[in-house]
Amino acid sequence: MVITVAAPSANGPERQPQLARTRGDFDGRMQRYVNDVKADISREMELDELRKLQATVQDAAHAIEQTVNKEITSTESELNSIAQTAAQAMQPAAETPAAEIPVIDAAAPPAAETPPTAPSVQGQLDLGSEQLPPARKQA
Repeated sequence: MVITVAAPSANGPERQPQLARTRGDFDGRMQRYVNDVKADISREMELDELRKLQATVQDAAHAIEQTVNKEITSTESELNSIAQTAAQAMQPAAETPAAEIPVIDAAAPPAAETPPTAPSVQGQLDLGSEQLPPARKQA
């Protein structure tokens, strides 16, 4: 510090502007270097925070995936057990002898006849423009 203060006065007034310019350049470089180091440290801290956030999100996604897979597996096993129960319930009906199953004759008439349909009125209604009442004019 003493050298920094004493150097300009020892060099004389003719070299002081050049020393001040050199000193200003040096100070500017130091400030830029310090700012670059601060920015690098800040970026590294943000990067670490992003990595932690990414790990948290991945853990949450993994937990959700495990939960969904567990639910799918349990639902699938329940459906399989229901299907097996239904298949077992259908087995005795399929094993009944053919003599016990009623035979339906396809040629036989149906048990109840369908009522006759109403005659078509399609030709009776003619709504031409001559039959429509004239439109009323609003005042």
